[in-house]
Amino acid sequence: MQGLIGKKIGMTSVFDESGKNIPCTVLQAGPCVVTQVKTRERDGYSAVQLGFGEKKEKHTTKAELGHFKKTGTTPRRKLIEFTGFPEGEVSEGEVLTVELFRPDNYVDVRGWSKGKGFQGVVKRHGFSGVGGQTHGQHNRGRAPGSLGASSFPSRVLPGMRMAGRMGGEKVMMISMRIMKLMPENNLIIVEGPVPGPKGGYVIITK
Repeated sequence: MQGLIGKKIGMTSVFDESGKNIPCTVLQAGPCVVTQVKTRERDGYSAVQLGFGEKKEKHTTKAELGHFKKTGTTPRRKLIEFTGFPEGEVSEGEVLTVELFRPDNYVDVRGWSKGKGFQGVVKRHGFSGVGGQTHGQHNRGRAPGSLGASSFPSRVLPGMRMAGRMGGEKVMMISMRIMKLMPENNLIIVEGPVPGPKGGYVIITK
């Protein structure tokens, strides 16, 4: 699994060869610096740690500063490990750009969905509510209804769909076609939507 860390810039549309208007998402992919190379002999597994985004030293812990200075790079805001790079292909301090990908290739994009806060069962799980407002019902239209049995088992079973925090979860969009690469601006345009808000971090893998 080779890839880069990036940001979601926004959405646009691109016309294909047949004249069809295709909705697309613009992503900033890199530049990512190799902050650590892990090997099977030393670490037990092979991986490459990439860093993305600048970060001020005053906002960085001493442990993180030591980690970055060991590689000779400035502090980075986001660190992600990738296990698909062959050993010896990249070295610490090397910068990887959007040229890692090729046009018309297919990539997987992982993002974090927009946080919705604490939501009820109608918005969170698609409940239809209790129903009508007649026969003495009052303010029950969006209520969840009964939660469990009475004498047995006398408790709410695990997995019951109830109100709670919604959104802010990692979501992966698979097999997204690359419509266009813009290496001069570190931009990549993929077909379809990508989870998360504008400016949200994404992980692009091939």
